[in-house]
Amino acid sequence: MAIVRPFVCVRPAADKADKIAALPYDVYNREEACQVVKGNPLSFLNIDRAETQFDSSVDTYDERVYKKAKELLEKMETEGAFITDNDRCYYIYELTMDGRKQTGLVACASIDDYANGVIKKHENTRADKEIDRITHVDTCNAQTGPIFLAYRANAVINNVIGKVKAEAPVYDFVADDGIRHVVWKIGAADDIKAIEDEFNNISQIYIADGHHRAASAVKVGMKRREENPGFDGTEEFNFFLSVLFPDEELMIMPYNRVVKDLNGNSKEEYLEKVSKVYDVQCIGTDAYAPSEKCKVGMYLDGQWYELTAKDEIKSNDPVEGLDVSVLQNHLLAPILGIGDPRTDKRVDFIGGIRGLSELERRCKSDMTVAFSMYPTSIQELFDVADAGLLMPPKSTWFEPKLRSGLFIHKLG
Repeated sequence: MAIVRPFVCVRPAADKADKIAALPYDVYNREEACQVVKGNPLSFLNIDRAETQFDSSVDTYDERVYKKAKELLEKMETEGAFITDNDRCYYIYELTMDGRKQTGLVACASIDDYANGVIKKHENTRADKEIDRITHVDTCNAQTGPIFLAYRANAVINNVIGKVKAEAPVYDFVADDGIRHVVWKIGAADDIKAIEDEFNNISQIYIADGHHRAASAVKVGMKRREENPGFDGTEEFNFFLSVLFPDEELMIMPYNRVVKDLNGNSKEEYLEKVSKVYDVQCIGTDAYAPSEKCKVGMYLDGQWYELTAKDEIKSNDPVEGLDVSVLQNHLLAPILGIGDPRTDKRVDFIGGIRGLSELERRCKSDMTVAFSMYPTSIQELFDVADAGLLMPPKSTWFEPKLRSGLFIHKLG
């Protein structure tokens, strides 16, 4: 059963939340991060990506970078930009994008639940990407970026959240990208107990986004256990900062593909090969996004096509049946020669938030053919994780992104 507990939160002063809240550290490269923090000393990206405080001669992963992050966090606390609540609470975090709301519960999840499979994964992680966040969390003694978790909707939890949302929020602001962020505090003892008890009856929680942050948080916790052999399991380092969303609230956007060339095929040869595995229909110049599973949009030579998977390439397997798997296994690999999409430089991935015009733009600049995907569903994600399997790379794109810096969990 899941342990999802309230925590003592370090969070922005009310008049500074909109300036502090920042997109996750990994959506930027170094140059972009430097541009974001320029002119905004309060942006949490200054702490999340503290290499922005140094010139390019200092490596992103230099020891001085992590020490600077710790220094900046402590300075902002001392100067009152951050406050520390004096009680263990849950928080409600509502994000609104294009009129659509999703509401999550901010809490701390258990590293043991991660280790024993109550918290389920659907992606592999890379050790080199983990090391950065392990060092950041360990040096700052704090988790600063929440893990995006999902669970099957629960009526009791929904009712508590709905009741508290009728109260005045602690934050309510619209970020520069138009996303509205509203936060409420759940402080009543009976509400806290009701939520905690319900999660005790929930046996599966799923990582939706943030596999590397989760793995890093868990490894820091395990490291602290080794350093504190007398630990009893209640210490803060045994838990990691999360925002948990009911499945009914979530929207997954497509993760589209672009490929550099036709692998030596002429346009006619390529289309003939594709027609053996997909029914191909030319749509014309109007951009096409598939409206149902087993269909793919394709942009080639200024024309959009609808590809419909033939029955013989469909699968009931949780992984092999994903649209991204079908495309990879029956078109990208055998026809276009994309053997390993993780490493092949001829393929690139475009988040659905960028729109179909980005696919057209790339095909007119550095790519030849693009594919617009039907989004993976949250149920498909659950099915893959429940089967103990892994999704192909770039299967899901979640929007809107959780902001960092709104909630901080100290490890001790």
